[in-house]
Amino acid sequence: MYIDKTALVEESAIIGEGTYIWQNAQVRANAQVGTECIIGKGAFIDFGVIVGSHVKIQNYANIFRGVTIEDGVFIGPTVCFTNDLFPRAVDPEGNLKDYHDWKCYETRIKTGAGIGAGSVIVCNTTIGKWAIIGAGSIVTRDVPDHALVFGNPARIQGFVCHCGAKLPEREDLYSTETVACIKCSKNITLPACPELKNNT
Repeated sequence: MYIDKTALVEESAIIGEGTYIWQNAQVRANAQVGTECIIGKGAFIDFGVIVGSHVKIQNYANIFRGVTIEDGVFIGPTVCFTNDLFPRAVDPEGNLKDYHDWKCYETRIKTGAGIGAGSVIVCNTTIGKWAIIGAGSIVTRDVPDHALVFGNPARIQGFVCHCGAKLPEREDLYSTETVACIKCSKNITLPACPELKNNT
């Protein structure tokens, strides 16, 4: 394990073996970071966040309370996770709110997913296994396993293999379907995704 002298890791945070935490990163109390992770310069991991093993969190990513990141996930530079669907600094009487005065909505990033630089992940969503979020996207709803999404709001643009290659166009969007990756020949079973019919 390596923690740079300029990083701030609070005492109750749990950091796994082989994890590197670089300059000016902050890991708050009760956060859990698994083994062999890389936490980039200036990254922020909030109170109680759970990070799996073999995760890469790039420079200046902001991972706020309520986020769970499973194993093998890539979080690009300056990615931001929200955790409040109704953000207000004050209550209706004008008093400053604290963490007791609002609901923290949870977000889960499943195994192997990749989130491109500068994306914003709106809370109360799940990003499926091995999905890819294109750089600069605003994710406002759940993302299926292996989906490729991008845009504002992010929309499904196709599906990707574990290796990252885009999979062939699907013949049936209304049921599960198995397709072979052209690059690595792996067979991937994709979920039903009828909403692709409505993409514009």
